Amino acid sequence: MTTTTDLAAQLAVNVLDARSLLAAFGVLGVGVVMFAETGLLLGFFLPGDSLLFTAGLLCTGSADRGLKLSLPALLVAAAVGALAGAQCGYLLGRKAGGALLARSRSARLKEGALHAEELLDRYGHAKAIVLARFVPVVRTVLNPLAGTLGVPVRTFTLWQVVGGLVWSLGLTLAGYALGSSIPNVDRYLLPIVALIVVVSLLPLAAELYRSRKGGRTRKTSGSAEPVESAGSAESAKSREARG
Repeated sequence: MTTTTDLAAQLAVNVLDARSLLAAFGVLGVGVVMFAETGLLLGFFLPGDSLLFTAGLLCTGSADRGLKLSLPALLVAAAVGALAGAQCGYLLGRKAGGALLARSRSARLKEGALHAEELLDRYGHAKAIVLARFVPVVRTVLNPLAGTLGVPVRTFTLWQVVGGLVWSLGLTLAGYALGSSIPNVDRYLLPIVALIVVVSLLPLAAELYRSRKGGRTRKTSGSAEPVESAGSAESAKSREARG
């Protein structure tokens, strides 16, 4: 009877709700979601940021008395799922090319592909691969896109590991630290998760600001040159007239 109840609870899980996923599958669910969100295009809708943060919070036992996760096991599952998923997505991109994206009818997924390609073009491989980890949907699409565009295997592997570890372990430990320091923090979980998502977008926003500022500086310096040349031409004519 208990087995039937547990099975029914798992089948009724809400994949868009972090608590529901964790209650049904625990640490194993974190690893599976990380793999699906970063390695399979079908997982672009999964709640990666909120899942990592909530899972870290539940490791303290302060949010839900009936559910407490093991922090070491959670860190391993999150890291392995995120790294293996990204590498799998890259390999799929190398083999399948753009066919997977072309077949998709999701406007959100195609928009994420455009953002991912812009990241690669604007910031280069290293920065784009790291920054993409912190942007929902983009972190799903960039991995196969990198494979499709022929990003070198060593370059992709190095920087996806760096970005994957910072993202997965950072958000998990942030949830654990907050749950350990603030009692009854689960009452404020929704606004905290929203804040975490905003904070995770700050690196990308900072890079966009720097690139735009750099572009404006180059335009300003470029527009100053014709003025100087015009001025020098006028002075040359006046000298000729005087002579």
